[in-house]
Amino acid sequence: MHHGIDRARHPHYIGGMTKKTTPSEIDLELTHLEEQVAGLLQIIERLSQENRSLRAQQDSMANERANLLEKHDKVRTSVDGIVTRLKSLETGI
Repeated sequence: MHHGIDRARHPHYIGGMTKKTTPSEIDLELTHLEEQVAGLLQIIERLSQENRSLRAQQDSMANERANLLEKHDKVRTSVDGIVTRLKSLETGI
């Protein structure tokens, strides 16, 4: 049994390519396609802007993370120093 598209069973398989169209139908189709292309171009522009914005936000957050990690390391070093001094005071008493 053949499950593919069979022109004998589906006579309109290429109907869209072979039917006779009037100039006004072609104009309507072209207008419709132009509107679709214009809509797609707007979507592309919006997505490009969103992409640029998200990349800038990602860069900003990466910089903020690097700064926070640096501060974290400084605080850790400071706290480690304080703990060491406290331990030396305890043993010195």
